[in-house]
Amino acid sequence: MKGGKSKTESKRADPKLAVNKKGGATTKGARKPAKGKAAKDPNKPKRPPSAFFVFMEEFRKQFNKENPDNKAVSAVGKAAGAKWKTLSEADKAPYVAKAEKRKQEYAKSMKAYTKKQEEGPTATEEESEKSLSEVEDDDEDDDDEDDDDE
Repeated sequence: MKGGKSKTESKRADPKLAVNKKGGATTKGARKPAKGKAAKDPNKPKRPPSAFFVFMEEFRKQFNKENPDNKAVSAVGKAAGAKWKTLSEADKAPYVAKAEKRKQEYAKSMKAYTKKQEEGPTATEEESEKSLSEVEDDDEDDDDEDDDDE
């Protein structure tokens, strides 16, 4: 091997040319939690469905009646998507109107929700948070007692 690279040198990748892939050396499926991301509030109103999903609610019932042996969710979704594409604007209008109505209701409930959030926690919410922390403290004490016995 006059002046050539050895097998080990030729197999090594140049670090300058390396492509960074998502996840890198971490294990598959393990992600770090996002920094600064707030916990989801279970009292927060859910976003309203789009016109297509309003259509899907009705279509799903009809499709399941016609195909009772079909258990695949993907089949329902594909059939609904194909049907939605073939509908004219006039046929889609009732679903768009229902979606718009739900959107307005959502806006009202979000306004009430944000107003409630600005007011701060009520006395009952504060008590429930306090009782949760007391329960957690009791659990920790129980664990310590178990360790002493061993």
